[in-house]
Amino acid sequence: MGLLCDMILSLAMLFFSRGVSAATFTFVNKCDFTVWPGILGTPTLDTTGFELTKGSSKSYQAPTGWSGRFWGRTGCNFDGSGHGSCATADCGSGQVECNGAGATPPATLAEFTLGSGTMDFYDVSLVDGYNLPMIVEVSGGSGACAPTGCVVDLNRNCPKELRAADGDACRSACEAFGTPEYCCSGAYNSPTACTPSVYSQMFKSACPRSYSYAYDDATSTFTCTAADYSITFCPSVSSKKASKDSAKSTPTTDSEPGSAETTLLSNGSPSWLANLATGGSTRKQPHCALLLFALIVTTISISLSFLRQL
Repeated sequence: MGLLCDMILSLAMLFFSRGVSAATFTFVNKCDFTVWPGILGTPTLDTTGFELTKGSSKSYQAPTGWSGRFWGRTGCNFDGSGHGSCATADCGSGQVECNGAGATPPATLAEFTLGSGTMDFYDVSLVDGYNLPMIVEVSGGSGACAPTGCVVDLNRNCPKELRAADGDACRSACEAFGTPEYCCSGAYNSPTACTPSVYSQMFKSACPRSYSYAYDDATSTFTCTAADYSITFCPSVSSKKASKDSAKSTPTTDSEPGSAETTLLSNGSPSWLANLATGGSTRKQPHCALLLFALIVTTISISLSFLRQL
C-alpha cells in the first residue's frame, strides 16, 4: 500500500503542477509587534523570510504547482547584516532568510499546494504547535474557497505542560511528550488507532477549522480554484503581552470555544480532500483513496478542457 500511495501522490503532483497561472500571497501583520514570516516550499519563491512590521503588508507570487508552508516568527533579533534568531518558530538559519529550513516547533502553519486551474489545497495546521493567531482568506477563484485559520490566542489557555518560550508559544502533545499515541507513530500509525487526545481536542474546540492532530483531515483541508490568498497574523484583537499576563495552567478553552472562529470564518464549508503541502510536519500523508479521488477529478477537468478546444 505504501508504494501505491507514493505512485498516486506522484501522479497527483504531476497533474497539479501543470499550467501557467500563478497565485499571489499577501501577508498582513495586524499584531502589536513585528512579525518575520518564514517560507518553505518548492520551487523557491523570491524570498524565504522577511520582516513585516506592525500594520504593514507584502505580496509575493507563487507559480502553479507550488507546494509549501508559511509561518510567523516572533521575538526576532537581527543585526545590520541580517544575522540573528527568533524566540518562536525560528528556522535555524541564523538569518532573516530561512534558506530552505522549516519552522522550529511550536509554530502555527499555513500550508498550500497550488493546482493548475483545477484545485488548490490549503489548511492552517496546529499539528506542530501554535505561536500566533492566523487566518487564510481567499480572493477570486471558484469553488468552496472558505477562509480558515485559528484566530483565538491559544497561548492564553495553553496548559502548563505545553507552554514554551515563556508563554509566547504552545507545544503540541507530540512535541511535549514524544509518545506514539500523541505522535500517531508506531502502533498508532493509522486513522483508527490514532484518535484525538485531550490536548488536540482543546486546540480543535478553540479553532475548529485548523488541523489539531495528524489525522484531522475531514474538517481541516480546504480547496479553491485559481485564487489569490491573504495570510493575516493576529486577525483578531490580541496581544502577546496580554497572553503572557493571563496564561493559565489547565487545558481549558475560552468560555465560548470557537466563537471567534465562527465570527471570522463564516460562510464556508470544509473539504475532506487531502492536503498535499510539503514540509516537516508530524501530520501523516493523506489516504490513498483521497489522493486517487483528487487525481480522478483533476483528470476529468483536464479532459473536459481539452474537448472544449476541439
